[in-house]
Amino acid sequence: MAQVTINEAKMHLSKLIRRALNGEEIIIAKGNQPAVKLVVVPEMCQERRVGGAQDVILHMTEDFDAPLDDFAEYMP
Repeated sequence: MAQVTINEAKMHLSKLIRRALNGEEIIIAKGNQPAVKLVVVPEMCQERRVGGAQDVILHMTEDFDAPLDDFAEYMP
């Protein structure tokens, strides 16, 4: 949990939003007194999905998971 003052929140709002989107709890305080909690709207919490890198992996050879010769001595 992070607590920042209102002034700090004004100066670093985009960074605080990013941190909240990554799951961190952000409290904005008036002086030392907690006043507001920055929370993510549930619709913005996107779950990771399998196959989400379709546009990143362009080609994968058939033997991509074959044992490597360098590690032969460690294999059972």
